[in-house]
Amino acid sequence: MNPSIPRPKLLVFAGSTRIDSFNRKLAGVAATLARASGSEVTHIELVDFDIPMYNADLEARGTPPDVMKLKQMMHDHPAWIVCSPEYNGSYTALLKNTIDWVSSPVKGDAQWSDGFRSFTGKVVGVLSASPGALGGLRSQSHLVPLLFNSQCWVAPKTFALNNAGAAFDAQGELVNDSHRQNVQAVIDQVLFAAQRLGA
Repeated sequence: MNPSIPRPKLLVFAGSTRIDSFNRKLAGVAATLARASGSEVTHIELVDFDIPMYNADLEARGTPPDVMKLKQMMHDHPAWIVCSPEYNGSYTALLKNTIDWVSSPVKGDAQWSDGFRSFTGKVVGVLSASPGALGGLRSQSHLVPLLFNSQCWVAPKTFALNNAGAAFDAQGELVNDSHRQNVQAVIDQVLFAAQRLGA
């Protein structure tokens, strides 16, 4: 990375609200590693946002305040790390619902009339964790085209953490150095690309 250019702000979140979610733990690890490398990191939990299931009739009565908050937050961060659980071979309804809301234009609002304003040009790193052998790769294979369609840049380097039930210690840290290195490699590529695109 070019030291003369400010490091891009990084947004980290997981597509799960489960208390013991492996992907929430992985997002925490990613946020910690990114901060340790000198990045300004915002680590959010989607459970903290009051976002209903997307419904155009509900939206017609006004975009929920927490959706507007998330739109602004995602817009303000040029780089993201998304940790995607795998449900039935794909990403979660929570993650899809979040993207559906944030990408929906706000009628009558000049600033947010472009639904992709929060997504366009963002550099996204995709991680996943699963107790299975593939580590959530199938969720990644579905999520990446969705992010492309939303006009994001997706880092070619990804990481799928398999056998996740044995991958974390009691404090939620990865026990294997190679796993941490793989997460760090995704972070580094995302920040490098976001810095270059924003230069």
